Amino acid sequence: MSDAAQPTAAEVRAAAEAVKAALDRHLDAVERRTGDDDPDVYEAFNALAAAAEAYDERLYDRYDEVTPFEIPGADDSLPPYAGPEEPNALSVLIRRDYAVAEPQRLLAQAQRITDLDPEAEEPDEGERTAPVVGSSIHAALGVLFGEYEPDEIASRHKEFGLEEGDSTLWVSAADELPEPGEWLSTPFDHADPQRVVCRFDVSAVFDEEELEDDLDEEDLRPAP
Repeated sequence: MSDAAQPTAAEVRAAAEAVKAALDRHLDAVERRTGDDDPDVYEAFNALAAAAEAYDERLYDRYDEVTPFEIPGADDSLPPYAGPEEPNALSVLIRRDYAVAEPQRLLAQAQRITDLDPEAEEPDEGERTAPVVGSSIHAALGVLFGEYEPDEIASRHKEFGLEEGDSTLWVSAADELPEPGEWLSTPFDHADPQRVVCRFDVSAVFDEEELEDDLDEEDLRPAP
């Protein structure tokens, strides 16, 4: 970065003062909170995270130094929980992404499942059976997910020519169990982050972050 683009010493000092003010605001909100999910505490937390990040960036740009602490940003956290304290029902929302890495393997596995189907109609004598799946990835996926539970596909994805992407699982609280068929036409339209009791995310980005942290630690170790 050029000297002209660097923040001034005064700007770094101002960012530090902003962190101090945000710390005071956060502590004040915590001391006056009305419950575990007080919105004032949530807003103060986000303001502190933003101020700390701004200070860290200016400190690094000006002096090539960093702070010894890290506050997770607002984008990495769920909003305050606003669901019932004692949920009478729950919804489990799951998303798993896959890439079709080996189409021919997927097609072959789907055709094998179809060929082994005991309910498949026997062809008339002398009649040649046409391929059921053929070259249709769409049909192959229908066969695969119709035969196996999602958890089994997740554990055997490479066998089916799939490559894992990100996945997430949300456990969301509900006041009562919906009526049968109530949400089947729009199953994901009513997902409310404020009713999420807990969530579990899996992503390669976490592995990359751990690798970067390990590399940073290696860089900090003294040479023998």
